[in-house]
Amino acid sequence: MRSLRGIAHFLILFMFAANVAATDDLLPTSTTGQVVKHTYYVLSYSEVHEQPEWVYYKLTASFVNGPVSRTDDFRPDPKVSTGSAQLYDYKGSGYDRGHLCPAGDMKLSRQAMSETFYMSNMSPQEPSFNRGIWKNLEATVRNWAVREGEIYVVTGGILKSTKGTIGTNRVAVPKYYYKVVYDPTGDKKMIALILPNEKGTKPLQSYVVSVDEVEALTGIDFFPELPDNLENRLESSSNTALWSFKKYSSSYSSKSSSGAVQCKGIAKSTGQRCRIKTTNPNGYCRYHQGQAPGASSSAATSTQSSGRCQAITKAGTQCKRKASPGSNYCWQHQR
Repeated sequence: MRSLRGIAHFLILFMFAANVAATDDLLPTSTTGQVVKHTYYVLSYSEVHEQPEWVYYKLTASFVNGPVSRTDDFRPDPKVSTGSAQLYDYKGSGYDRGHLCPAGDMKLSRQAMSETFYMSNMSPQEPSFNRGIWKNLEATVRNWAVREGEIYVVTGGILKSTKGTIGTNRVAVPKYYYKVVYDPTGDKKMIALILPNEKGTKPLQSYVVSVDEVEALTGIDFFPELPDNLENRLESSSNTALWSFKKYSSSYSSKSSSGAVQCKGIAKSTGQRCRIKTTNPNGYCRYHQGQAPGASSSAATSTQSSGRCQAITKAGTQCKRKASPGSNYCWQHQR
């Protein structure tokens, strides 16, 4: 029985991999010459800007309805031959590490989820933008995937227009972001949006443009392998009436995160609010119980001693050792 299950699992993975490979026929053109293929998405990396000019992937209901939760395992991308941006480039910059292929689009498996946390998939976004209108757009795109059955998504910053750079590696901060979506089902259609990297106050429909306009601003040819007559017709259109602008919410995600809130604690290593989700009644995760109102000093000490070292290594990642008793740091990072 075990061997039969193994064979079935292998066949499922094989068929899925073949399906992913088949989507390569619709890749946009690369102006950088560095196309990086991960299992579930493809990107064209711009070394000059230390981020992708585009990220491309196929999206279906199975991806957005999957059982996997966020991993938050941010790390450099080993497939970028010139070296991707690093965690320390974003530290203290005031910008979010904005996903281009969203974690919420890759809930199919642990691998799919984990791949979205490569630094090659990040771009510096204003917090009010990333957590506001951009998040709303991502949820709307998920709704399109479920309604239509399958869609193809291309997204990125418009790298010809930037606000400057951040970090040692001089990661460019785009002034604008775009998203292009192709629906190959039924009466085929396309839609594109361009949004400024700032707090959005208008409805998403007001940011809709034609794909032709995005191509003019980026120099990228989207879906060049489509028949010319179809490509020309779809890319010149900007008909919002063909698309629903309702946000998607998964019954699974609402059930699995029921009662969970972001920890109220402050991480001493960054001075910022802890990102861990907790169901503890006082609103503090197990690492920050010592910061809860009325917590005893012994509670603070036990929290510190049982936690992970809070130090940030030279590579920009959190140390993996356990903190020494009575401290927030391991033996190597005592300070």
